[in-house]
Amino acid sequence: MAAGFLKFPTEAAASTPGRVTAVPLQAVRLKPSLFLDSLVTNRRYLFELEPDRLLHNFLQYVGLPPKGAVYGGWEGDTIAGHTLGHYLSALALLYAQTGDAEAKRRIDYIVAELARAQAQDKDGYVGGLTRKDDKGKIDGGKIVFEEVRRGIIKGSAFNLNGSWSPLYTEHKLFAGLLDAHALAGSTQALEVLEKVAGYFAGVFDALDHQQMQTLLDSEFGGLNESYIELGARTGNPRWTAIGKRLRHEKVVDPAIAGKDDLPHRHANTQVPKFIGEARQFEVAGDTDSAAAARFFWETVVTHYSYVIGGNADREYFQQPDTVASFLTEQTCEHCNSYNMLKLTRHLYQWTPQSRYFDYYERTLHNHTMAAQHAETGMFAYMMPMISGGERAFSDKFDSFWCCVGTGMEAHAQFGDSIYWRDEQSLYVNLYISSTLDWKERGLALQLDSGVPDNGKVRLQIDRADGKAPRRLLLRVPAWSEGRFSLRVNGQAQHAKAEDGYVVLARAWKAGDVVDVEFDMPLRLEHAAGDENSIVVMRGPLALAADLGPVSEPYDQPDPALVADASPLSGFKPLPQPGRFLAATTRPQALTFVPFFAQYERRSALYFKRMDSQQWAQEVKRREQARAEQAALQSSAVDMIQFGNEASEKAHKLASDTSFGGAYRRKECRDVRGKGFVEFEMKGDDRPLALRLRFWGSDKGRFNILVDGKLAVEVKVERGNVIDFVDRDYALPPALTRSARTLKFRIEPQHGDTAGPLFGGWLIPA
Repeated sequence: MAAGFLKFPTEAAASTPGRVTAVPLQAVRLKPSLFLDSLVTNRRYLFELEPDRLLHNFLQYVGLPPKGAVYGGWEGDTIAGHTLGHYLSALALLYAQTGDAEAKRRIDYIVAELARAQAQDKDGYVGGLTRKDDKGKIDGGKIVFEEVRRGIIKGSAFNLNGSWSPLYTEHKLFAGLLDAHALAGSTQALEVLEKVAGYFAGVFDALDHQQMQTLLDSEFGGLNESYIELGARTGNPRWTAIGKRLRHEKVVDPAIAGKDDLPHRHANTQVPKFIGEARQFEVAGDTDSAAAARFFWETVVTHYSYVIGGNADREYFQQPDTVASFLTEQTCEHCNSYNMLKLTRHLYQWTPQSRYFDYYERTLHNHTMAAQHAETGMFAYMMPMISGGERAFSDKFDSFWCCVGTGMEAHAQFGDSIYWRDEQSLYVNLYISSTLDWKERGLALQLDSGVPDNGKVRLQIDRADGKAPRRLLLRVPAWSEGRFSLRVNGQAQHAKAEDGYVVLARAWKAGDVVDVEFDMPLRLEHAAGDENSIVVMRGPLALAADLGPVSEPYDQPDPALVADASPLSGFKPLPQPGRFLAATTRPQALTFVPFFAQYERRSALYFKRMDSQQWAQEVKRREQARAEQAALQSSAVDMIQFGNEASEKAHKLASDTSFGGAYRRKECRDVRGKGFVEFEMKGDDRPLALRLRFWGSDKGRFNILVDGKLAVEVKVERGNVIDFVDRDYALPPALTRSARTLKFRIEPQHGDTAGPLFGGWLIPA
């Protein structure tokens, strides 16, 4: 994260589980704001979904007739069933947040149907996932785990015995049942969960330590957290013991030792593991678990996070402090940020430092709110950091990505982290308009907030009896730079922030009013590791330049912020709050608006900072690059643009296990495993070479065949070049001479990958 945002101590402060806790979600109600709007939009979508369709596989694979057709997207694949767990959690959160009776009715119905399915299985298994065998036959998911019980563990990062992340899918069901019990009072949910937990405990009991670690190499979500939580909730030490066995040592042990071992690991696979470690510390007192969770959070937030709080490119952590080199279409998977907010809540409970909520607030405003389309209610998987990027939102009934499930949960619970408590105090950590009715302590109040449009906040006490806490702590956001004004009942106060909070102590009574106004200066933040990659910020919001509607393609070079003094000197406020016209952007002036709200607009968030001389050099560099590309196009015998439908069709491209896409605004195609890509190009009498364009840090091994004969064996090692690179492969003249048309075939070696390939040019050798 940018310098100046958070300054971390070299050693984390001592932690005590439960030093502070969140006020129960049931005690908080949202008032009109963009957060309430989002919750209402999400509620509409949740109630459009049909529980019977999400339950389809759970019934079918135990021999019961489904009551609804299975949904599409991921629910039509072997990861089917994960959405139902998310859906249960979302409904439970919605019920706790609003008291909505329809949410409770749906929870009770789903749990009863799960119990009905579970009754058909003598072992207590229940699940909606499936398995596809080598012949393409689809089986119920239980067969996967029965093979594991017998020691058959054929896995990769996301595949276990022919099923897509089956333990991850089961974790979502565990979590949904836990939420239905805790937030909606469903005792039946706990009964169902204990039976299915017993089934999986039996599977795990059959494995020795090494087999268990091999199993954990495949994605398993936060199943460790669910078992530990189940142990805490029931008092049964067996569940806690199983949770401890689900520690993935190759990932967690380096964090315990304070070693960053995250580069090139799949990001969201790791975050839930550390949430489980945090819960293990809280339940079992394991200080190594606390050390691991703290180190992971500090490392990700400091060295791997983008300005919106999200992390990872193409779902993977890259090298630390390199986010400025990975501003792409495939940054910031929403699941990562949702899970990082969960982890933040745990760490804050142990050590209530305001910096945790500086991160929480920025992620909530800039990523969570950006990930849900404000009008349609659909969800984005990735949040592009590339200039001109387009957010791809889900289809209502035919996507069901992991981030759709995450979105359902994330937009059902905005009241869960506003208010926190200890024995003497009430903490206000988020400035979201809401009411608090804390019956346990005899305190009721209203919070009216202008954030993020302005820094004006008012708290009014509606009820305060003898049990009400005397201390009120208001977080002073880092974005205010410590500047604020404060009044209590109209009287100016000269309070100073202490450890990130203003502390007000008095015997509160009905009618008391606290007014605080935080400064909201424009400021610049730079990417970790690159002082010249900057973002314009105001309050908790990242501001981005508006580059036009998504209906119009964007194929221009990135704009820059150019000034010999401060780039902010050219920013002039517009009438609408939080909007500015910038005269210091090049090649033309641009309007800056809140990044999160650009659902149907293309935007530029990160800018290279340059002085006038550097910009002149950059203009020359861009002109030279255009000239070189034009020369290549004119000299090539033929050219195919991989990933481009028209170009691929013109070259009669055929493929298997190959995927088209785009990366850094360049169309591409990759080939995986036993797949191939085949295409035709014009021949030439001269000696020829095939030029292929790669991304510099990618790797792979593949063969190039010409007319069915091996021409070149290619080995691409992962490099340190953060740019596109062209590599030329000379073709044997005997295979190309006198041929009017050449048929090329690219196929991976030994199950490796070929690509992504960003273009192919047949050129004179």
